[in-house]
Amino acid sequence: MTHLDIALWGALPYLVLALLVAGTAWRYHYDRFGFTTRSSQLHENRLLRVGGPLFHYGLFFVVAGHAGGLLVPEWVTDRLHVSEELYHENALLMGGIAGAATAAGLAVLLYRRLRVRAVRRATSRSDRIVIPLLVAVIAAGLAATASGAAAQSYDYREGVSIWFRSLFTLDPDVAAMAHAPLVYRLHALLAMALFALWPFSRLVHAFTAPLGYLVRPYVVYRSHARPTPYRHPAKPAVPAPGGPRDRPLRR
Repeated sequence: MTHLDIALWGALPYLVLALLVAGTAWRYHYDRFGFTTRSSQLHENRLLRVGGPLFHYGLFFVVAGHAGGLLVPEWVTDRLHVSEELYHENALLMGGIAGAATAAGLAVLLYRRLRVRAVRRATSRSDRIVIPLLVAVIAAGLAATASGAAAQSYDYREGVSIWFRSLFTLDPDVAAMAHAPLVYRLHALLAMALFALWPFSRLVHAFTAPLGYLVRPYVVYRSHARPTPYRHPAKPAVPAPGGPRDRPLRR
């Protein structure tokens, strides 16, 4: 274990976390109206309706799979009588489907951004950095998932997961991550770079998900038109002031 390993897997995660929290707070304070995706739906909608849901739903299941694989210890699945073979096959199947959906959605969105001139011109400087980095993170993740399909493959729950959980105890197990295969270390480094740039890009809109919409009260809409006064059908209509009956008679 070298000094570089200690810096990468012992100190860098905390620096990235501090930058993520401080950067998000700074942007919320000074650029509250910038918490947006800068939607380009007005420029093109057909490809967006395909690539957008495919990317976001696929990414949701990817994040859920990472949370389960990194945070749930191996002894928990043993207590639930889930065999290692079943867990491994399920992780490969579900992770592969979610990763493929995310990659396909991102490919559609990239094609749209390069094909549609208005969308391409709306690309910011941060997009030119974050988008290639996001592609690299997904590609490394798919490569790590594919490597797990080989016989006698690396078990990330005995290495990467132990290192990740040790970060929460402020006692990082550097050796557990330093001995992981290169593709896993590369995937982790790219992910940390993405989180470091998160507050300064459009990715920050993930913190503004409209969860309050699910519990907000109903909004009552009322018409701005002037209501028509009720008139009993048996009574004659009363002429408006200034009508013929209100005019003085001429002599």
